[in-house]
Amino acid sequence: MKKFVLLFLGFALMAFIQPLKAQESSNDGYNPNSVYPIHEDDIMFKKRVWRRMDLREKQNKPFFASNNEITKHIIEAAKAGILPIYQGDSMVNRVTKEEFLERLEDPALQDMNMGGGADDGWGDAGGGDSWGNDDGWGDTADDSSAGGDEETAVTEVSTQFTVRQMSTLEIIEDMIFDKQRSVLVWDIQAIKIIIPAENFTAGVERTVGVFKYKDLVDLFRSNPEQMIWFNPQNSAEHKNLADAFALRLFNARIVKVANPNDNMIIDIYSESPKQGIMASQWIEYQLMEKEHELWSY
Repeated sequence: MKKFVLLFLGFALMAFIQPLKAQESSNDGYNPNSVYPIHEDDIMFKKRVWRRMDLREKQNKPFFASNNEITKHIIEAAKAGILPIYQGDSMVNRVTKEEFLERLEDPALQDMNMGGGADDGWGDAGGGDSWGNDDGWGDTADDSSAGGDEETAVTEVSTQFTVRQMSTLEIIEDMIFDKQRSVLVWDIQAIKIIIPAENFTAGVERTVGVFKYKDLVDLFRSNPEQMIWFNPQNSAEHKNLADAFALRLFNARIVKVANPNDNMIIDIYSESPKQGIMASQWIEYQLMEKEHELWSY
């Protein structure tokens, strides 16, 4: 009886340990969202940072070259079903294609299409010709003589925002000090596409979608001829977008650092926008100073 009890406890213990081992092997101490993962045992310091990148700024224009915008490549890949679209920074919940396409709709253009013809300034709202279709030569144009049975082509106008209007990226990244290699690493986790508030009458920005940076790197590498960072100084030195991010050739202002209340910098320093910008720069200097301090350990 005693042997039976010991045998039963042994099987019970094995059944409890095996799921823990499976969970440990699946994680393996590495971040699955990192392009160049660092083992958690080698991380001496880590800080989550959010940055805003205005693609219209001079330094960021190579990412936003005409007909080669980074937002264009991402949106087209998402529409084609190549890129998964996520709801938030945690990258757990996915956004359906229908929800994604709905976020691309411009309410102003939708209202214009629902309202019919636009007002042409003559008081008839474009619905008809109050001058009897007079062409200015004293006679009235006869539609029957001009078209016969020919069908009039109807041009469909897109009601979606253009890629040029999607001019803001939010970069979510981890500042990591790797004690194994004694280097500071900026580990980008995700990129969010945002339509600025200036495009809405309500003055509220809209998030188009969150994309895992690891998926974006695969996309950029898959088509090196088109997915380029445009070099305005030397056309022979265009770079792949993945390399441009790795070399940090962008300018992006810090808008949030991980904090218990999950507040944006502008919410913490809400007295004036100028104070929020100054606080952002101050935090940037603090992170640089933190990097220098880590070398003293």
